[in-house]
Amino acid sequence: MNAPPTFESFLLYEGEKKIIKEQDTKVPNAAIFTINKEDHTLGNMIRNQLLKDPQVLFAGYKVPHPLEHKFVIRIQTTSDYTPHEAFMHAITDLIAELSLFEERFKGLVDTLCKTCLELKWKEPTRIQQEAIPLTLQGKDVIGLAETGSGKTAAFALPILQALLENPQRYFALILTPTRELAFQIAEQFDALGSSMGVKSVVLVGGMDMHAQGIILEKKPHIIIATPGRLVDHLENTKGFNLRQLKFLVMDEADRILNMDFEVEVDKILRVIPRERRTLLFSATMTKKVQKLQRASLRNPVKVEVSTKYQTVEKLQQYYVFIPVKFKDVYLVHILNELAGNSFMIFCGTCNNTVRTALLLRNLGFTAVPLHGQMSQNKRIAALTKFKAKNRSILISTDVASRGLDIPHVDIVINFDIPTHSKDYIHRVGRTARAGRSGRSITFVTQYDVELYQRIEQLISKQLPLYPTEEEEVMLLQERVSEAQRIVKMDMKNIEENKKSGKRRRGGGNEDDDTEQSIGVRKRMKVKTKRK
Repeated sequence: MNAPPTFESFLLYEGEKKIIKEQDTKVPNAAIFTINKEDHTLGNMIRNQLLKDPQVLFAGYKVPHPLEHKFVIRIQTTSDYTPHEAFMHAITDLIAELSLFEERFKGLVDTLCKTCLELKWKEPTRIQQEAIPLTLQGKDVIGLAETGSGKTAAFALPILQALLENPQRYFALILTPTRELAFQIAEQFDALGSSMGVKSVVLVGGMDMHAQGIILEKKPHIIIATPGRLVDHLENTKGFNLRQLKFLVMDEADRILNMDFEVEVDKILRVIPRERRTLLFSATMTKKVQKLQRASLRNPVKVEVSTKYQTVEKLQQYYVFIPVKFKDVYLVHILNELAGNSFMIFCGTCNNTVRTALLLRNLGFTAVPLHGQMSQNKRIAALTKFKAKNRSILISTDVASRGLDIPHVDIVINFDIPTHSKDYIHRVGRTARAGRSGRSITFVTQYDVELYQRIEQLISKQLPLYPTEEEEVMLLQERVSEAQRIVKMDMKNIEENKKSGKRRRGGGNEDDDTEQSIGVRKRMKVKTKRK
C-alpha cells in the first residue's frame, strides 16, 4: 500500500475505484464529503483522525441510509484552514499509520489492520509478533507467554484472516477452561470481526442447552466452549457436528488438563478432522500439555516468549507475614489504606469467598463474590458489575485467575496463598496487563511459609515486605470482630438453608450480589435519613 496520499488513492488501495463528492454547505468553512464505499470502519477512522487536528472544529460520520453503499463525512474548520486541506491531512496521516501497522503485523490484511487501528491497537505484543506470521504460514503453533501478553489476539487474528479467505460455518473451535474466559474470548472475536460480520457462539455450563442449540442451528463461524458442555452438545444436539472444522485452539491448555477435562478433550479430538490447524496457548508448560501436544499437533513450532515462569516487569509484588487469626484485620486495613483502587482478592475455597464477601459488606465495602458454585447468570452479573466499576472489590476463587482481562484492576491480594505455585503467576497476572502498572500483596501466615518459599523459587525473586504499622492495624480489631460474629451467624443460616433445601426468593443468599449486608443497609438508611 504505497499509493500517494490523495483522496482517490486512499480509497483506491483496495483495487476498486471509489468516487468522492465534495459539497459545500451554508455554514462557513464547512463541507460534506460523500464517499461511495460501504466501509463503516473506514468512516470512523477518518472521523477520529480529523478530530486529532486542533484546527478542525467539527467532524462527523454518518451512513445516510442502510441500503445505500456510501457514507458521509461532515467537516468544519477554523477560518484559515479549509475542510479540503483537513481531509487531505487526515488521509495522509491515516495512510502512514496503516503502512506502519501493516509492517508490524506482518501478513495481516487491510481489513483486520483497520479494525485493530480502530480499537486503538498501536503495535503487536511479543507473542503476537512471533505467533501470527507462523499461523498465517499454515503451521501448528504452541504459544507460551506470561498472562496478560495478548495471547487471544495471537490466535484470533490469523483465524479471522483465514475465514476471510475461505468463508465457512463451524470454521474454528476454541476450548477454554472457564466460562468467564469463554465469554471474554467471544468479545474479542466480535470486536475484531465486526467489519466482517463474524458470528460466534459461547457454549458453557450453567446456561440453557436448548437456547444454545438454537444458536448452533444458525451455524456460527466461531465456537468458543468449555470441554464438558461441548461434549454434551456433540452427543445430544441433533445435526451438530464438527466434521468440517478448520481450526482448533486450546487456550490455557494446562488448566484445561488440570481441571480433569482429559476425557472430554479425547472425545473432541476423535470427532474433529485430522486435517486441521491446531494452536495451543498457555502461560505455563506442563507434562500433561506436552502429552497433549504429541497427540494433537503436527510438526508444531514452539513460540516461547517467557523462557521461565515469570511475572511482568511493571508489577510491584509484596508479601505480608501475619498470624492467621489477624488475616481479616490486615485485609480491612489494607483496603482502607489503599481506598480508591480496584481490587481482586483471591481465596482458596468457595466458602471463604462467601465469608470474606459478607465480612467486607458488613464493614461497608462494595464487594462482589465470584466462585464456581454460583449460577452462571450470577457469575456474569458479578463480573459485569466489577468491569463497569460499580463494585470496587471482586472476591474470587481461582475461577477468575486465568485469562480475564479487566484493565482497571489496580491491586491483587492473595488472601489465601495458592497451593500450586504456578497459580500465583496467573492470579497476579490480573493486574499490570498490556504494559500497565499494578501491585500484588500476598498474605503469608505461619502455616504458609513453605508454599510461599516455593513461589519465590518459581519466580526467582525475593519479594519485599509490605510496610504496615501493627498498632494502627489493631485499632480495627473491635469492628472486625463484631463483623466476624455477624458473618458467622449468616454463614450458619446459609448452611441450614442449604441442608433444608430452602432458598430465598431470587436465588441463594450465598452467591447473591445485592449487598444484603447489615453494614451496607445501615449506611443506606443513614443517608436516607439525612436527606
